[in-house]
Amino acid sequence: MIVVAGEALIDLVVTAVGQRAVPGGSPANVAVTLARLDQPVRLLARLGTDEYGRQLAEYLSANRVDLEWAVRAEEPTSVAVATLNASGQASYEFRLAGAADWQWTPPELPELAGTAATALHTGSLALALAPGAQVLEDLLDRERRRDGLTLSIDLNLRPSIVTDRAAEQARVRRQVPLAHLVKASDEDLAWLYPDRSVAEVMAEWREVGVSCAVVTRGGDGAWLLAPDGSLHEEPAVRTTVVDTVGAGDSFTGGLLAALADLGALGDRPADRLAAVTEPQWRAVLRQAATVAALTCGRRGADPPNRAELNALLNAAS
Repeated sequence: MIVVAGEALIDLVVTAVGQRAVPGGSPANVAVTLARLDQPVRLLARLGTDEYGRQLAEYLSANRVDLEWAVRAEEPTSVAVATLNASGQASYEFRLAGAADWQWTPPELPELAGTAATALHTGSLALALAPGAQVLEDLLDRERRRDGLTLSIDLNLRPSIVTDRAAEQARVRRQVPLAHLVKASDEDLAWLYPDRSVAEVMAEWREVGVSCAVVTRGGDGAWLLAPDGSLHEEPAVRTTVVDTVGAGDSFTGGLLAALADLGALGDRPADRLAAVTEPQWRAVLRQAATVAALTCGRRGADPPNRAELNALLNAAS
C-alpha cells in the first residue's frame, strides 16, 4: 500500500465558456492516479464537512482511494481557481485561509510501522503551509530514521502563494534529505534557484542522500538521476493538449506505480531503488510520461486507468 499525505481541494476551473467545480489537489491527484493504475493507496488528508468536502470524499471513494486515515475536519475546504488560457495552460489562484488541509496536529497522524505501507508520498502546499507542514515534516523525519518504507516528495512549488524565495530555499534544503525520491519541475527549479542549473540541483540532492531525483520538463520530457549517478532522459509523449491540469501529479503517480510493480518500494528503500536496472528506469520514465500525456489529452485532472495506459504503451512498442 502506498500512503499519500496532503491536500485534497476543489479546483474551480474557469474557461471562456464558464466554470466548474472538480476535485483536485496535488496529493489527491497522485492518489487517484495510483488507484486507477491498480495500486492500493490510502490518502492521509483532512477533508472538510462542507459540501465541497463531501464532494471530495465521494470522488475519492468512487476512485478506490482508501480514506480510512482521512480526518473529517470542521474547517472549510480549500479552493483553487484554475483559469485556462486558449492553449489549455492553467494558472491558479488559491483560497486557503483557515482551510482544513493545513491544520494537521500530531495525534491525527497514524503510526506507519507495522502497517502494509510500502511508501509515503507527500509534497506541494502540504509541506509548505503552517501549521500542518511542520507536522508532516516531522512524520517524514521519523520515517526516514526508521528506514521502513520509501519516502517521496514532489516539490510542486506555488510562488503565487508562498512568495519568499529565501524561505522556500531553506525549507526545501531541510526537507529534501528526508526523501529517497524527489521530483520537481524545471519551472520549480527555475524559480527556486534562478542562478543554478538543473543538473547542479539534482547532483546536490544526490549528495544529501536522495536516491532518485526526477525533473519534469513539460514538452521536453523528463530527466531522472538514478542511484548510481547515471542520468536518464525520456522525451515527452506527443499528444493533443486539452489542458495541463494534474499533468505533473499524474506523472508522479505513474512513476510510483511503475516502481511499485518492480518491487522497488518498501523497507530498505535505498537498496531497493539501487537494484533497479537501467532498462527498468527507462520503462519507469516511459510509463510516467505516458500517464501524463494521457491526462493532458483530456479535460481536468483525469488520469488514465491501467487498460488505457497499457493500450498506449503497447501501441508505441
